Amino acid sequence: MLIPGFLLGHEVIVEAWQGEGPYGPSYADPVTVECFLDEKTRMVRNPAGEEVTSSSTIYARPDAVCPASSRVTLPSGRITTAIGSYQRDGGRLPTPDHLEVQLQ
Repeated sequence: MLIPGFLLGHEVIVEAWQGEGPYGPSYADPVTVECFLDEKTRMVRNPAGEEVTSSSTIYARPDAVCPASSRVTLPSGRITTAIGSYQRDGGRLPTPDHLEVQLQ
């Protein structure tokens, strides 16, 4: 079961992190992703295990691509960075499968 389409009322622009290049960070071409945007500040852990502050979280279809360190432009125009990206799959449980991305 996928996250219901009626919940995906926002659009963000994602430039997926591809790694460090000779001239700094390298990103994929921008892609528009339909999502649910929750602008709530909370403490989360980054990939290094450190506690950091997340200002927003997006919930998108599970096939969306937004690894940690990706650049994300919110509907307000604010550009932020993905702290962590997590596939949420309920297996056989009737829960909505989705991608959760925590943003700085």
